[in-house]
Amino acid sequence: HLNPAVSLGFWFSGRLPARKLPTYLLTQFAAAVAAAALLRGLFPMHADLGGTMPSGDVTQSLILEFVLTFLLMSVIFNVSTGHMEKGIMAGVAVGGTVALASLMGGPVSGAALNPARALGPALVSGKLAHQWIYVVGPVLGALAARPVCRLVQGDGCCGVGDEC
Repeated sequence: HLNPAVSLGFWFSGRLPARKLPTYLLTQFAAAVAAAALLRGLFPMHADLGGTMPSGDVTQSLILEFVLTFLLMSVIFNVSTGHMEKGIMAGVAVGGTVALASLMGGPVSGAALNPARALGPALVSGKLAHQWIYVVGPVLGALAARPVCRLVQGDGCCGVGDEC
């Protein structure tokens, strides 16, 4: 996973062992900071390149990040189990969800859906205002997808039976 919210969703569903979670999260955030630093080095005239800031109301942005990440994690749960896991359509479904989320949420919140993707550029540029939105919204959205998936699909939700 490239997204800490998705990693937390998989951990919460029992599909990522707790002992691996810190390594995933550290790597994801370190890679985001490194990528943002590389962009800053390549394009010094655009110091905040890749940054995410809400253009609308803070509450709207928080709710949008929650809902869009909830939808993303729901799609991921549905295509990452059984025979669908290895098919090309899984990637199309996830990529399509990210694309649609970006189109819908981009103008309001920036549609980060990913705490690392938002915080990496924010840390490098020093523009940390409102970054909590991009941690709280996506993390809660990803975590909320699991119980809803269980409610709708029962034991088949996450592919791990009663552990999900």
